[in-house]
Amino acid sequence: MLFRDWAVSLGLGPTVVETGELILGELAANAVLASTGPGRYIELRFAPADGALRIEVSDAGDGSPVVRQPKPLDEHGRGMVLVGALADKWGVVLRSGPGKTVWVVLELSGPDPLTG
Repeated sequence: MLFRDWAVSLGLGPTVVETGELILGELAANAVLASTGPGRYIELRFAPADGALRIEVSDAGDGSPVVRQPKPLDEHGRGMVLVGALADKWGVVLRSGPGKTVWVVLELSGPDPLTG
């Protein structure tokens, strides 16, 4: 809800809002799974940057996200497939202290296909 309200207040189109919300949810869910135990915080950041929307999710987990090839009946493994398909760019950087930051860029140029 926070992301949606913020993105709408900036006048971002419905496709960017929906895509950003989906990506943020997937990355946050991965971070929750990666950051178990006391003192393992998750940070969410999103901001416009040079004609794009940048979303970052940081966690204290050791591993990096992997784009899998899930089978039809697999219960997990589709989150990063979605992120990879929807993002214009994405990557992972190590952060000081434990963990990493997964970042995503959604370009804002051009008309929104839902609104024209």
